[in-house]
Amino acid sequence: MNYTLIKEVIELVEQFENQNKNSPGHSNDINGFKEWVAASFERNYDEVEPDWEGKNRGRSAESVINTLIVHMNRYAKSYFRAAIHDSMFSSQEDFIYLITLKSFGAMSKTELIKINVHDKPAGIQIINRLIHQGWAEQSDSDTDKRIKVIKITDKGLEILGGSMDKIRQASQIVTGDLTYNEKMKLIDLLSKLNHFHHSIYCKNLDSKELLDVAYSHLNKN
Repeated sequence: MNYTLIKEVIELVEQFENQNKNSPGHSNDINGFKEWVAASFERNYDEVEPDWEGKNRGRSAESVINTLIVHMNRYAKSYFRAAIHDSMFSSQEDFIYLITLKSFGAMSKTELIKINVHDKPAGIQIINRLIHQGWAEQSDSDTDKRIKVIKITDKGLEILGGSMDKIRQASQIVTGDLTYNEKMKLIDLLSKLNHFHHSIYCKNLDSKELLDVAYSHLNKN
C-alpha cells in the first residue's frame, strides 16, 4: 500500500477543510472536495505560461496567436474543401451562406454579408451565385421595399442536406483532440475576441483609418 500517497491525500483534505472553513465556497463533502481540487488545478494551470517557438529570441505572444489563427484558418479551409469536392458547391462560402440562412432564417443581403464578415462586393457575388443556382431567392422586404430579403429554397435545403454529413465531419476534425472542457474554454475566448473585432468591423472603416481606430479601441479596454 502506498502510505505516502494516503498521507498526501489526507493532508490535501485537511487543506480543503481549513480553506473551506475560513472562506466557504464548496459543500463540505466529497463533491465539494472534488470541485475544490478541480478549481485549484485550473488556477495552477492558468498560471503556467506556455512555451513557443522563438520565445527566447523575443517573439511576442501576439505574434504567435496571429500565426496560429492564420494556420487554423488554412487547415479548416482544406478540410472543408475536401468535404465539398464531389458536391455541386463551387466554394465553401456557398454552403456557409446557406447554413446561415437555414440556421437564422431569411434576412437582408446586408445582414447576411455582415454575419459572415465579408466585404460587400464579395458577399453580393456569393448571393448572386446562390440565386442563380436556385438555392436561394430574394424578395422585397415587407417593411422597406428598397431592401432585398434572401431566404434558402427547398432546392438549397436539399443540396445542403446532401453534404451535411461531410461538413459535420470536417467541423469535428477542425476541433482536433480538444476535450469538452477545452472546447468550452476556447469558445469563451474566441467569442470574446470576436466581440472585440466585430464592433470595429461594423463601423465599415476605410483601410487608411482602420488600424488607428482599432488600436485606439484596444487601448480603451
